[in-house]
Amino acid sequence: MPEVSIHAVYSRKQETGDAFAGKHHIKNVYTDYEEFLKSDIDAVYIATPTYAHHFQALKAMEHKKHVLCEKVIAVNEKEVSEMFLCAQKNQVVLLEAMRPDFDPAFSIVKECLPKIGKLRRVMMEYCQYSSRYDRFRQGEVLNAFNPELSNAAIMDIGVYCIHTLVKLLGMPEEIKAFSTKLENGFEGSGIVLMQYQDIIAEAVYSKITDSVNPSIFMGEEGNILVDGVAKPQAIEILYRDGRKEQIPYTPSENNMVYELREFARLADEKCIGHPYIKYSLNTARVIDEARRQNGIVFQTDSVL
Repeated sequence: MPEVSIHAVYSRKQETGDAFAGKHHIKNVYTDYEEFLKSDIDAVYIATPTYAHHFQALKAMEHKKHVLCEKVIAVNEKEVSEMFLCAQKNQVVLLEAMRPDFDPAFSIVKECLPKIGKLRRVMMEYCQYSSRYDRFRQGEVLNAFNPELSNAAIMDIGVYCIHTLVKLLGMPEEIKAFSTKLENGFEGSGIVLMQYQDIIAEAVYSKITDSVNPSIFMGEEGNILVDGVAKPQAIEILYRDGRKEQIPYTPSENNMVYELREFARLADEKCIGHPYIKYSLNTARVIDEARRQNGIVFQTDSVL
C-alpha cells in the first residue's frame, strides 16, 4: 500500500523484535515503549492482548500518534470512551481495526436490502475452531484461552457479529445473552439476541466449534446470504418465489487493506470525529451487557 510504510516495531524483548523486524523488513526495533513513541513515526498499530489496548493507545495518543487498534478496541465502554476522549484532546485519529466495517461486501449487502422487502431478522454467525483449542484440551492454557488477559469468545469472535449488527441496525432496544464456559471460566461460545422495534438480530459465535452456516438477512420477500463475516467470500439472494441472484463481489486476498486504507485517509484528512466512533462505543455497550448477564468479568474491569 503506497499510503503507508512500516517504520518501526516495539517488542518487550530484543530477540523477538529482531525476528519480527527481519521477517518483515522493518529497520527500527524498540524495547522501550516511550522511546518508540518519541520516534518520528506518525501512527501506531496496536495488536497486543485486549487488556493492554487502553494503556498503550492512551500513551500513543498523548505522544500525538494516530492509532489503529485491533478489535475488540478495549475491555469495556468506560475504556473505549476514555480512548476516544483522548483522541479528541490530542487531535489524532483513533480507529478500531474491525474488518467488516471497511470490506465492500457489507456496503453491497446494505444496497441490496430493498430487494428482500421489509427486514425482519438477521443472523450473523461466526464460529471458528481455534487452532489453540487442541492444546487447551490437552491441559495447556495459552493466551487465547486465558480469561486473565480479558479474553473471551465474545471479545475475540463475537465482536465481529455484534459490531456489524450495530453498524447496520443501531443500538438494540433489548439484549439477551447466553454463554458456554470452559472449565477455567473462559467463555468458549455464545449467542447474543438483539431486539429492535420490528427486527430480531442474533450474533452466534464460537472458538470451540466450526460452523458451515452463512450469515442471513431475512426479509419478507427473500434472504441475503453472506458467506463469511470477518472475511466475506460471496453474497447471494434467495427470493421467496424461488429465484436466486448471485451478487457480483470479488473478495480480497487480504481484506485488512481496506481498514488500513481508510485509517490512512482519516489521518491524512484529520477526521478526528469520524462515524466509526459510534459503532465502537455501541459495540462496547452491547458486549458489556452480554458479559454482565453471563458473569464474564475481567481483572481490568473498573465498572460494569
